[in-house]
Parts: sequence; structure tokens; C-alpha cells
Amino acid sequence: MPRYSLLDIYRLLPGTNCKECGLENCMSFASALLDRKKKPQDCKPLFENEKYKEKREKLLDIILPAIKEIEINGIKIGGEDVLYRHDLTFYNPTAIFIDVSDTMNTDELISRVKKINRFSIFRVGQDLKLQGIALKCKSNDAVKFGDAIINVLEHSKLPIMLCSFNPEIIEIGAETCSDRKFIIYAANAENYKKMTEIAKKHDAPLVVYADTIEDISLLTQKIMEFGHDKLILDIGTYPEGSGLRRTIENMIKLRRAAIDDRFKPLRFPILANPSVVWLYEKDYYEACMKESYIASLLMLCYADLMILHGLETFEILPLLVLRQNIYTDPRVPVQVKPGIYKIGKPNEYSPILVTTNFALTYYTVANDVEGKIDCYILVLNTEGLAVLPALAGKKLTADLVKEHIEEYKLENYVKHRYLIIPGLAAKLSGEIEEKTGWKVLVGPMDSSRIPDFIEKEWKKLNLQ
Repeated sequence: MPRYSLLDIYRLLPGTNCKECGLENCMSFASALLDRKKKPQDCKPLFENEKYKEKREKLLDIILPAIKEIEINGIKIGGEDVLYRHDLTFYNPTAIFIDVSDTMNTDELISRVKKINRFSIFRVGQDLKLQGIALKCKSNDAVKFGDAIINVLEHSKLPIMLCSFNPEIIEIGAETCSDRKFIIYAANAENYKKMTEIAKKHDAPLVVYADTIEDISLLTQKIMEFGHDKLILDIGTYPEGSGLRRTIENMIKLRRAAIDDRFKPLRFPILANPSVVWLYEKDYYEACMKESYIASLLMLCYADLMILHGLETFEILPLLVLRQNIYTDPRVPVQVKPGIYKIGKPNEYSPILVTTNFALTYYTVANDVEGKIDCYILVLNTEGLAVLPALAGKKLTADLVKEHIEEYKLENYVKHRYLIIPGLAAKLSGEIEEKTGWKVLVGPMDSSRIPDFIEKEWKKLNLQ
């Protein structure tokens, strides 16, 4: 559970209810802080009046996430405060970077970068995309690496990760893309002084690599002593045999040390590198599948950032869906905006389907009818609940249907007075007819059968 409560935060506020934060009172502000909708700095008295200095320092200490939040080109990683999503929520989805190499020929490199750019899958109202490009220096040639960076920068606006253990290569790469935010991969026991110097100069996040928890904590302490704390932890990704178990155990230990023990040297985002699968597996499709399931495991084990190689949809899609599910706030159902939606090219004689504003329900219905029938969908505000939960919780009622018919002026869309309600809501049909004056057709239980239902039942009405 979170280490502080709403009352813990409230007690550290001035308690004057001055409204300078834009909210009605300090309790509302405390709630907004807990939900990360406001920042402590939004409370002006707390920061302007020195009599609140002690409270301010205590508040900043408890409100700061256990895992440092790092932002690069609008992408945020880390910033988490709990081990389990149901305790509070996870805030910043795992960033997925796809690798490219400076040993690729120019056309191949540019083609791959463009494919990374345009990779997008629409699901439940969201465009699921990739977050960045990891440029690996396999040539150990500064000129080739610099040319590859230029090609990446010219053809993509995504964040870039410069990958090499050679500080001289990284230094040249950092200068080449100095006008663009980037991540440096990676500092280790041999190169950390020079890598830290480069990272500080460019204010760049620095990945710290070591293969034991003891070594990585010692390394982060040394780097912080040099004055740099934008760090990302890589404790190694080992996909073969017992190595995978070791990887998972290490990542869990890192996160527990950061959140449960508040161990400062490990309070940073974690990087996982499933792309190493391609070093072991030679069969293309086997490598894609293996990389996908290993990435899924590591995403569940607190990976804040991942480097992948495969770009096949069958590999990436499960990861994007898993990520969307993990990082959806369990306290807030995924919703679409209530209203009247057009599917295809409906006219005044087209059917009106009624459904709830739970996103998965709406998009399931929309996908099942799109391209098959022209219709309207009346989306009711059931506070993000699906049909059965909305019925059970009295969020889907005849009165609600009446309110939406009047609010969205359905009579302006069609000349008929028929509604098609979900089969699961059949018990409301009579009450809806009585309260609205509209006739109700009870649709099928499964939205995939709506096109057949329209073909058989709607056309019987012979409205035109």
C-alpha cells in the first residue's frame, strides 16, 4: 500500500482553505496531490511562507515517488510508488524502444526507422505506439555511428538512445544530437566517470549497467556523488535457462528495495533488454515469439523501459495490449464520451443502437457493425460501466435513456421512433417505451449478431 494517506498529506498543508491552488479547500488539494493532478508547488502559502517550512519539507519527502520519474521528449518512465497496481495505480507505461544498428546500410536503416515511426494499433480508444529508437554502435566506428545518428534524427522525432560502452563513441554521438534529448547506454564499472561527465554536460538520462544488485547500487552511489541522478538501472537480461529466472528475481529485488526499503541508490527506473534473444535464437519466427513472451514477463516485473528488436505485429501487439491493461487506472473505468455516434453513412431511417460508455463495450459494438450496416449508436453515460454492471448498479435505467434522447435530440437524426437496446438490458424495454414514447427492439446478447438482427428484424418494419 502507499506509505501515506490522504490525511497524512492534509496535515502537512497550511489548512487555510485559501483557494489559491484553484480548489475549494485544502482537503481537495490533498486529494489532488494524491492523484498527481496537482503539484506541491501549486500551494503558494506552503512555499511562500517560511512558517510552513517544516511542513513543506516533510510533504516533499513523502509525496516524492519512490521511483524517480525521468522524462525525455514527453515520454515519462519511472515515477511509481507501489508494487501492486491495485494498491494505487501505475502511472507511466513501459516505454518500448526498437533497436537499429550503425552497421545497417542507409536504405535499410531509414526504412526501419520509418516503420518504427508509423507503427500504431488502435484499441479501445487509444493509439498504441512505440516510444523510441535505440541506436546500437556495433561498428565501434565514430564516423559510422555519427552518420547513423544523423539519419535517425532526420527521419524520426522519437526519443533516441545512444548505445555503446565506449565513452569516446558516446561523446561524439552526444554532440551530434545535442539539440535533441537522448538517453545514454551505458555506464559500467570501467567507464562510469567519463560517461557521467558526458551525461551531466548534456543533462541526459544515463543507463547504469551491472549484473548484481550489490555492484549496481555501488555504481549508482558513485555516479550520484559526481552530481548526476537521472539514472536508469540495467541489471542484465538473460533469456536462456536459469538466466531468465535470475533476471526476473533481480528486477523484483530492485523494485522492492526501492519501494519497500526506500534504498536511495536503487530508486530509479529499470531497463530490460529482451533484444538479446536474437543473440541466441537463429530462427526468425522463434526469436520473435521468444522475445515477445520474455518482454511480457519483464513488463510484469517492473520494467520501465525495454529494448526490442522484432517489429512484427504478431510480436508487438500482445505487448502493447498487455501494457495498456497494466497501466489503465483500476480506479477509473476506461470510458468514451456519451453522445450520438455515426457508423457508416446513416440516414433518417437508419437504426439507433443503444449501449454504455464503457470503452470496451462501445468499441466492440462499433467494430462489429462497421462496414456491415449504417447506423447511429447512442452512448449512455453509465460512468464507464458495461451493460450488466450498469444494470446491477442502477446506472443504466429508463430515466437515463430518456435524458439522453432529450439531451442529444434524437428526433433530429431520424424520422422513426425505434431504439435497439442490448439483449442483456431486455428487462428495461417496457419501462423505456413508457417513459420515452419510443418503441424498443431488444437486440441480440452478442453484438457480433447485430448485422444479422438488422437484416432480419429491422427490415421487417419497412420504414422507408
